[in-house]
Amino acid sequence: MHDRPAQSGVLDFDRPNLARLVDALLGGRDNYAADRALVDRLLDLDPGARQMARDHRDWVLRCLRLLVTAHGVDQFIDLGSGLPTTDNTHQIVQRYNAEARVVYVDNDPVVQAYGRALLEENEQTHMASCDLTDAAAAMASPDLARHIDVERPIGLMLCSVVHHILDDDAAAAVVRAWVDALPSGSYVMLTHDYDPDDGSQHSALARKLDLAFRDTPLASVHRTRARIERYFDGLELVEPGITYLHKWWPDGPRIRDLTGLNYIILGGVARKP
Repeated sequence: MHDRPAQSGVLDFDRPNLARLVDALLGGRDNYAADRALVDRLLDLDPGARQMARDHRDWVLRCLRLLVTAHGVDQFIDLGSGLPTTDNTHQIVQRYNAEARVVYVDNDPVVQAYGRALLEENEQTHMASCDLTDAAAAMASPDLARHIDVERPIGLMLCSVVHHILDDDAAAAVVRAWVDALPSGSYVMLTHDYDPDDGSQHSALARKLDLAFRDTPLASVHRTRARIERYFDGLELVEPGITYLHKWWPDGPRIRDLTGLNYIILGGVARKP
């Protein structure tokens, strides 16, 4: 579920790969020593990283369930989808609507290699090898256009994607281009690394992470609430608005302890009028 630059098409297992890093955090098996070494660096900075990865996955599940069951959304575009794992987007939405369509957009050759093999038996689920930073080209590509009806509401997922676009203006332009391409009645799901910018320990952690991984596949930028809120300009936020993931309609009392990472990521869902 991350943005990636254009890939060469060559699978390289000796260098860390963002999709495999997420897989390693979630306890998957499609990762290698180079990926696990970088995950260990992240865990040294915050041992709660694995828990945060699961919390993020749980947030995605709750949002998708709401969009399908309460708002009738039956087609989804998952940008920077990453490697298929347990409770993928298509598995969640098709649990509530077997006819729901999902197109995963990811130009990472690792994701393409694994994803096409795993999804080939699901007629309602497809992969599109597109550059998610070019919304117009992606929406017009045959891999996406033949499966998504652009005249009907779409659920667009920008989950743990935008903070990997390091330039502020470029990140805002990518989000705006996708929002502009959506038909009325569509919904946007977005999560983003957050810097409270208040001198707190959470702000210090956000900046430490940005510095520690800026030259790695985990490179990201924790942005302020004001910048994150701008991505939702012109959209109608679904309650409870832009908030910590663990506060966005939790399924019940919190059992697991919160970590520092829980306070440096925000999420929101909004409708395009």
